[in-house]
Amino acid sequence: MTQNKQIGLLSLPVMVAALGYFVDVYDLLLFTIVRKPSVMSVGATEKSILVDSAHIINWQMSGLLIGGILWGVIGDKKGRLKVLFGSILLYSVANILTSFVQTVDQYAYCRFVGGIGLAGELGAGITLVSEMLPKNKRGIGTSMVAGIGLFGAVVAYFTYQYTSDWRLCYQIGGVLGFFLLILRIRVAESFMFESAKLANIEKGNFFQFFSNKKRFSKYIKAILIGLPTWFVIGVLVNYSNQFAKGLYGETNKIDSGRAVMFAYVGIAIGDLVIGYVSQYFKSRKKALLVFYILNSIAMILFFSAFNNSDDRMYAICGLLGFSTGYWAIFNQMAAEQFGTNLRATAATTIPNMVRGALPLINFLFLDILQKQLGWTIIQSGILTGVIVMSVTIFAFVFTEETYHKDLDYLELDKPVP
Repeated sequence: MTQNKQIGLLSLPVMVAALGYFVDVYDLLLFTIVRKPSVMSVGATEKSILVDSAHIINWQMSGLLIGGILWGVIGDKKGRLKVLFGSILLYSVANILTSFVQTVDQYAYCRFVGGIGLAGELGAGITLVSEMLPKNKRGIGTSMVAGIGLFGAVVAYFTYQYTSDWRLCYQIGGVLGFFLLILRIRVAESFMFESAKLANIEKGNFFQFFSNKKRFSKYIKAILIGLPTWFVIGVLVNYSNQFAKGLYGETNKIDSGRAVMFAYVGIAIGDLVIGYVSQYFKSRKKALLVFYILNSIAMILFFSAFNNSDDRMYAICGLLGFSTGYWAIFNQMAAEQFGTNLRATAATTIPNMVRGALPLINFLFLDILQKQLGWTIIQSGILTGVIVMSVTIFAFVFTEETYHKDLDYLELDKPVP
């Protein structure tokens, strides 16, 4: 294959990918931030809000899973830029439509469409940046994309605090997406993809991950090493007000939306830092191990007697966020482990599979441990965390190092004719 044309860290493709992920995260976390007022205003009651909220978020997560496969296939068959344009157009329209919903079902259907759109943004951006940056700058480049992008959650939080209008917040997200479309007009396609188009091989076949034992093993491990990220956000931070009751009493005033904001500030900083840690060690795995250790320490602090006030809970949520700030490297490794003809499919489906694992984690945490076995929220949280981290470390040990890997290659099941 031919030599790829390389770009700099502050080039347009990197900045546009970062801004795309910024809008992506803004939208993804907005529902968490405006959940109660928005769901109540479309017909939910105090008794039904938990069920109605779960109904809406389940539709959004279903959209993410379907969209992850859809956009990944399109990215490898039609190009990374097609995904960057199509996904942001779809979720921008979905955001605008969401601002006009009048029923819970309408809200859920719009979030389903938005979820499909959201699913393509990060994977296509990471793939494009990985293929265009030199190998010694890939980690820093993707850290910049994720670090800048994750501040979208912070902006979503303060946008609602400032406007107090959840419909306007969705409209702002839609407008930001349309503005980003204009910036993307000048971005060029990955030269690796253009070169791979000439090869007489199958591209973007999702089922190829299951047709080869070694490839399947890599794919599953690539998913499992990212599990703690959504355990931290989806369980520990999301239910921080409930954990606070069990840890230091009913009088706590924890706002889970505020806890999410602190966590995402930490994640954004962590994602910026881990690129340089990876660069220092010249290893993706050593950087991941450092953050896994920090993550374990943060979880211990979360459940310890030290966590005995609202201020400390918010601070620990920030530390938990920082320690799971390896979303960039995790996505980078997903892109680096597969050839050009499957890279976008891998980089787009793997993070969405991790997001899609949250209902399974919640099933263990809520349904099995608490509802069926009668454990307390603290006991359930500790055991769920131990299981998630154990599975992750096992997968991590057997995951290949990709720091020095040349990405200009193809996944072949049989020789090219």
